[in-house]
Amino acid sequence: MSSEPQVRRRRVFYIPGYDPIPPRRYRELYRKESAAQAAISGYEINVLQAKAQARFGWNVSAQIEGAEVESAVEVLVWSDIVKGSMDQGILATYVQLIRTAAIYIGTGALFRLMRLRKGPVIAALYPVGFLLVQLGIAFMVAWGLGRVLALWHPWAAWGGLGVVPFILEWFRRLDGRFFAYYLMHDYAYSARYLGANPPELEARMAEFTAEIAQALQGDCDEVLVVGHSSGAHLGVSILADLIRGGQVPKHGPALSFLSLGQVVPMVSFLPCAHRLRADLAYLSARDEVTWVDVTAPGDGCAFALCDPVAVSGVAPKDKRWPLVISAAFTQTLSAERWRALRWRFFRLHFQYLCAFDRPGDYDYFRVTAGPLTLAARFRDRPPSKSRIERATSRYTSLAP
Repeated sequence: MSSEPQVRRRRVFYIPGYDPIPPRRYRELYRKESAAQAAISGYEINVLQAKAQARFGWNVSAQIEGAEVESAVEVLVWSDIVKGSMDQGILATYVQLIRTAAIYIGTGALFRLMRLRKGPVIAALYPVGFLLVQLGIAFMVAWGLGRVLALWHPWAAWGGLGVVPFILEWFRRLDGRFFAYYLMHDYAYSARYLGANPPELEARMAEFTAEIAQALQGDCDEVLVVGHSSGAHLGVSILADLIRGGQVPKHGPALSFLSLGQVVPMVSFLPCAHRLRADLAYLSARDEVTWVDVTAPGDGCAFALCDPVAVSGVAPKDKRWPLVISAAFTQTLSAERWRALRWRFFRLHFQYLCAFDRPGDYDYFRVTAGPLTLAARFRDRPPSKSRIERATSRYTSLAP
């Protein structure tokens, strides 16, 4: 790996996953975790108030690897779309449950996904199972109350059913602990059009594409797109559109794509995900971009070390990307830290954006605020030996 500084100014575009939380959460996470990583790794990094930007973001001033670097980070916000898709009543959520389960089971996608990694499939089945458990508890309480009421009058037993909606509403109010409704809406949103993007999301992605294209006309040294979780497959399509549209200047900034904790197969394995599969195949062979995919087997919510292009069955003969590497949580987190986080599944899914107390060659803050482009930083990094590349999807068509 070259230590020669290549980047003085960088634009970073962060694409969140399916998350209704306002983007300031990501600024505060970056502020806290970058300070922790800097203290561990011995560099300086400061999060500053953003200058005039089209979207929410922040500036970063860093001294890393003997160089001073300025980075401007922007969050490509689609949390309003997420909130709108989550605005469902209890009954509508159970209808979503039935429809989403029928789609993944009926298309065979669920069983093929299980051949890759059981962790994210279990995560997908969890909201189905837990919502059914909630419904079962509600009816059990209703039955017990009905037996009591029946002592007064046989027909009064039916009155026990009146408690069902109140119990279900109580569970929903506690979803900040259980995440059952949140995850159900997440998977339902991906499955709603059988893998195709909803129109409102396509329109927002077009806005993101235009904004990144504008940044490529600027005087920065690197434009880095970071896609986390379901934001990773949005990043694939956005960058594919950008390159197809001829919006990457030959002598402009380096264009880089970092996908983190990706769940691409949850969408690409669905029958109507023609757009995503075509974008995966296209982007994987382009020399205008450097694409590094980082996951970790310890992240039970991601398809760890699954090459998203290859497992989707769309790898072209001239495939170059992504470089699939592991964040190796069991090695980059101390034993004490790993024990503290091991069963906090949702927290681990965000570990890629956080500090490591035994950092390896992946360091989110060196990537986003350091002096090397993504290509230079991972030039000598071989792909993970334990990566999964076997084509597993039943659906591989690139057009309807």
